Order: sequence, then structure tokens, then C-alpha cells
Amino acid sequence: MRERTMKMNDFVHKIEDLTIVRAIRDGMIHIIPVLIIGAFPLIFLYFPVTEYQNFIAEFLGGFFKNFFEMVNSATFGVLSVYMTYSISRAYMKIKSDSNVVNGGAILSSLISFFILAGVYIKNDLGQSTFSLEQMGVKSMFLAILTGLGASALYFYLYRFMQKRAKSMFTVGADRQFNRMLSTVFPIALVGLIFGLFNALIMRIFNVESFHALLINMFNAMFSVGEVGFFKGFFFVLLSSILWFFGIHGSDTLEGVMQNYFAPGLATNQAALAEGLAPTAILTKEFFDCFVLMGGCGATICLLIAILIFSRNRARKGLAFTAAFPMLFNINELMVFGLPIIFNPIMLIPFLAVPLVSYSVAYLSIATGIVPMITSEVYWTTPVLLGGYFATGSIAGSLLQLVNLVLGTAIYFPFVRILDSQTADNAKRNYDSFIEYYKANESTFASSKLTELTNVYGGYAIDLLNDLKYGLKKQVVLAYQPQYDYEGNCFGVEALLRYEHPLLGLIYPPLVIKLAEEGGFLGELEERILSKALEDRPLVLEKFGEDGHLSINVTGTTVITPEFIQFCKELDEKESIKGKNICIEITEQAAISFNEETRSALNSLKEMGFLLAIDDFSMGQTSIHYLKDSTFDIIKLDGSLVQGLFTHQNTRDIISSIVKLADSLNLIVLAEFVDSEDKKNALHEIGCDRYQGYLFSPAVFVQNY
Repeated sequence: MRERTMKMNDFVHKIEDLTIVRAIRDGMIHIIPVLIIGAFPLIFLYFPVTEYQNFIAEFLGGFFKNFFEMVNSATFGVLSVYMTYSISRAYMKIKSDSNVVNGGAILSSLISFFILAGVYIKNDLGQSTFSLEQMGVKSMFLAILTGLGASALYFYLYRFMQKRAKSMFTVGADRQFNRMLSTVFPIALVGLIFGLFNALIMRIFNVESFHALLINMFNAMFSVGEVGFFKGFFFVLLSSILWFFGIHGSDTLEGVMQNYFAPGLATNQAALAEGLAPTAILTKEFFDCFVLMGGCGATICLLIAILIFSRNRARKGLAFTAAFPMLFNINELMVFGLPIIFNPIMLIPFLAVPLVSYSVAYLSIATGIVPMITSEVYWTTPVLLGGYFATGSIAGSLLQLVNLVLGTAIYFPFVRILDSQTADNAKRNYDSFIEYYKANESTFASSKLTELTNVYGGYAIDLLNDLKYGLKKQVVLAYQPQYDYEGNCFGVEALLRYEHPLLGLIYPPLVIKLAEEGGFLGELEERILSKALEDRPLVLEKFGEDGHLSINVTGTTVITPEFIQFCKELDEKESIKGKNICIEITEQAAISFNEETRSALNSLKEMGFLLAIDDFSMGQTSIHYLKDSTFDIIKLDGSLVQGLFTHQNTRDIISSIVKLADSLNLIVLAEFVDSEDKKNALHEIGCDRYQGYLFSPAVFVQNY
């Protein structure tokens, strides 16, 4: 079983690593704001209450209705245009070739989309008029096709022309102008190729556009056979398949619905009027109420499965955001935001749940368990209400409830698989990111991870947001003891440990770095100090009553008025004097020792804090810290200890520091002592205080 799961995960990883799939996924993520903004006008436009509909149509001359229609037209009404732009941009970003002008690819894609969608239609007078009809959700497949296809073609043509032809260049013109001028020919060629393709389609098949050909092809599939179980079953299957590949199944098959299924309601109502029993099982309301609950794919079942069973915080956040629109069967945010389309994990449940719901509903009505549908129902009517209004019976609501339970059960294992796959991807991305960070750690002392222009910049931002959320919920500390040469524990250092719910333990220096960039480092370090004091009784019980407790605070935080004020309030509440609490200044960058800095450090000393210098070496900056006799402990730079046996001068440097410290009555502590050889070598040159894996790793004193 485990082997099959691993093979499936490998297959999914290979699919998701394809440039096409990555571009579609990233493109859809980037239009989520449009989906969120556009979902709410749809609710207000189609809220399923007749009195409300009359109100918005008449109040202030239909002002509110016109406003909602305007916002809907600017979002969902041109959603395919946004998608074309977003996918093209994502595709070119993945290619990340600095020699290719990205704007040209986007323009090529938009031109190609407008050509294939057929934005110009013939009116009754035979004149061509511009239409927005083809720019909405129904043309999402064309958006994907042109966003990828036109971008790839532009990419190839641009590279080809740069290598084999002289670029267009205007002497004396702006550099950016010349760069864009070089895109003219590839854009024109892409437009010409797509235009010729569309013209051939129009000529050969006598249709208005390639998009119209697709609709005609799908409609023709239903021209054979009587209206019954199998035709309805195939309708649901085909609609779901189309949706999965980005084609708006409901709109594409609207002609099928109107020709074969929608008349069923009128047939039933006519039979009732004549005192006869209704006979038509399949109506538009049948599909809206019992099959497409929450929208295509019966995605309200997916919503419930995510809210109950998913362990992924981001996915639950999406579900909470999508929940209100989905109550009214508006599910574009879930379909394109999760995403469901082009997501191999979601293919099986997305097809299976509507088919199971269809079969159960058909059987229930055919056997008389649930009455025939005899009332018209708005497609936005919430689940449970729709079943009751359509059938006039509570049995209709119960049927919807049964389908909800069945659908949620089917989606459940796939939600867990999706969580597992997301965790695997996150771990792979983190491993790559942390390898990159460690390789360049020294360069990030003066630059920001979140401002990187490569893929790691975006990842750093995502991880920063995760840390900000997680660290505010709980600060967890581990404690590493410090020993003298005789093996006596004389102190303990508190070390921050953050375990990400997906990634496990995060590299501590990276946590501090991102907290600093996120602007919450000071708040975090205050919470670390509070947590260490809270844990102090357990620490003393475990490691001994006489040792000091060290807490790391960066130099940029320790001298701020906010931190000093925090410590004063802490002192008033807990009385620091006599508790051997040591603040260990961990900033490697130089602290400016002006009067303000001296005053801040003296304030901490007066409260009873001990002060330690971390990463101490023989540099001019480190020596400068000792002038005022402010510090109590010196912690040797880890590179000195690690270089004991690899650099000839290291022992002399440590020996000089020890002698200097002895003359100033300071304690010298060596970190990274992980072997008896290092301990003995340090002892020989006068350093008898140690911290490292030779004695103990950092341990927890509480169960978390």
C-alpha cells in the first residue's frame, strides 16, 4: 500500500513539475483576488428571493442592480481575459529568460484569445459588433490554450529571430522603446498564425469562431437517443470533464440543457394542471438541486470535507473564504483557487461525486421515494432549501442531505491525499530553500530574503507569513546546558524552536532573519524572555539551582526603548535581581556604543540582568564592547572553536581572549564543543566553560 502511494505521489510530482501545469496553477492563483471580488456581486444579483429581485430591479431606478452588474462584468464578465494574461505571465516567469521580453508574450496571448473567442459577432443587419459574451467564464479553456500556446510560440519565434535576424533598432530612441520594437515581428507572427487557424475553422465548418465550433461539437453528441437515465448520466460526465479541463461545462452544454432537459418542468406542470401524474424526472432543477450542489463537481461536498478533515491551514482558509458564495452555488473560487481543474488528484472525485449524486437522485425519484420536480427554483437557492422548493416535500431536502454525506465521504480520502502531497511539495521546496540560504547566509546579513527576485524571494514571503501566524500562537523553547571542565552544570541557554506544521523544525537563524524582515522580531524576543522566565522553575529543577539562564536577544532589539520598558515591567512583576537571568546579545553587526546604548545596557544591569557577548572574536568591534565593563560573559565565536585543529592561529587567538577576560574578571564560554579533543584543547589554553553536543543537545523541559 505504501509503495503504491509513493508511486502515485511520484506520478503527481512529475505531472505538477510540467511547465504547462505549473503555469496553469500559478496563473489561477494570481487571479484569486478577481474571483473573490467577483463572487459577491453574483450573490447579490441572483439572491433567490423574488421580493428581493423586484426590490433591486426597481429601487432608485435599478441603481443597485446596475452596480452589481457593472462589478460582475468587470470581474467574472472578463475573467478569461484576466486568465489569459495571468497564465501567459506565469509561463514566461517559469521560463525566466532575461533575453525574452515578457510583455510581448502577454500581448501575443491576448490577441490570440480575442481571435479564437470570436469577440466580433454578426447582428441582425449582418454587421460585425464587439461582444463581451465570450470573455467570461465560458471561455476559460481558450484562455488556457492561448495563454500557454501563444506564449510558447512567441518565446520560440523571439529567440529564433534574435539568433538569425537583425533586430529592429532606432538610433537615438529610448532603450525600452527599442526592446519593445524587437517584439513587433514575433507578436505579429503569433497573431497571424492564430488568425489563419481561426479563419480556416470558420471557413471549413461555417461557424463564427473556434469557440463556436467546440460548442457545436459537444451539442451534436446528444442528438441521438431518447431523454433518459443514460443521456442525463453522459451529460453530467461530459460537463464535469469539460470543467476539469477549464471549459465551462454548464455554458458549453447550455443548448443541450435547453433542448433536452429544461422542458421537463413544463411537462410536469402541464400534467399537474390536467390532473395527471408528472412523468419527467430530468429537469434543469434536477441537475441544479441534486447534482450540482455548490456548483460543478458538487463541490459543496469538497468544501465540507476540507473544513472537517483537511489539516492544511491555507486550504482551510480558502474554504472559509469560498464558503459563503458556495452556499449559493457559486464555486469559481474553489474551482480555480484550489485549483480543481488540471489537478490530477481531484479528477476522480470531481467526476465521481456528481455521477453518484445523479444516480441516487434519479433512482429516488423514479421509485417514488422523492416526488417529481414541479416547481421552478433559482439556481442560486442554497442546498436543502432547493430540494424542498423543487419537490414541495421534505423528502427533497433529505435527498440532498444524503447526497451531501455521500459526496463528502468520496472527497474525504482525496483531501487527505492532497494534504499529503502538499506537505511533500512544501518539504521539497523548504529543503531547496534552506540549502540556498545556508550557502549564502553571510550575504544576507545586509540584504533581505523577501526582496529576492528569484523563486526563493516568493518562498521567503510565504514562509514569513507562516512564521508570523505560528509564532504568535506559541513560543517553544529548548534548553542547552553549559558545563565546566569538571562536569558541573553552571548555566543553561534558552533556544527558540519553531516546528512548522508541514515542514518540521525550521532552521533557527532563518526564523530570526524572517522575523526581523517581517517587523515582529522585537515582539518575538520579548515573548521568548517571558517564556524563559515561565519555564525557569522547571529548568532549575532539571539542571540545578545555581546556574544562570541565558536568553538570546539581538543587538538591534536590546537597546530599543520598547524592550527596556518591557524589561522594567517584567522586573516590577517578577523581580529580576538574584535570578541569574543573562541577556545574550547575538547581533554580529556592530552596536554603536553611544550614550543612548550605554544607558540602555546600564538599565538592564541595574534591574539585575547579566549581559553576555555572543560571537566574540579579536576584531576591533568586539574589543570595543569591553571598554565600559558592561558585560559579564564572553561567548567565543563558533568559527574559532570549530577551527581549533584546522587553523594554526586559532589557539593563540583563543588564548589571548581568555587572558584578556581573566584580567577583566569575565567568564569565557566556548560553544560547539562536540568532542573530547576540543574540550581538552580548550582546557590547555585556559578555557574551562563549554556548551555543545559533547555534553547535551538542547532539550525540552515541558511536553509540547
